[in-house]
Amino acid sequence: MVQTTLKVDGMMCGMCESHVNEVVRKTVQVEKVTSSHTKGETVIISAQPLDIEALKAAIADTGYIVTGAEEKPYEKKGFFSFLKH
Repeated sequence: MVQTTLKVDGMMCGMCESHVNEVVRKTVQVEKVTSSHTKGETVIISAQPLDIEALKAAIADTGYIVTGAEEKPYEKKGFFSFLKH
């Protein structure tokens, strides 16, 4: 699993978050996607690494700008994850 965090400029409200989430789901195969206009980011959980350039282009087509992207391995955080240390 991979967690991709996109910095997205232009989201102002919950509706903006929904638009970005919808575009992400239509563009790439995801397990989960959440956006936050207050943080200015979209977090995507996927089985495989994503095509960042395709995501940037698709999001740009809706009027938002991706200003950065970061990928890292995703570790599921369960209720008892604190016991793993």
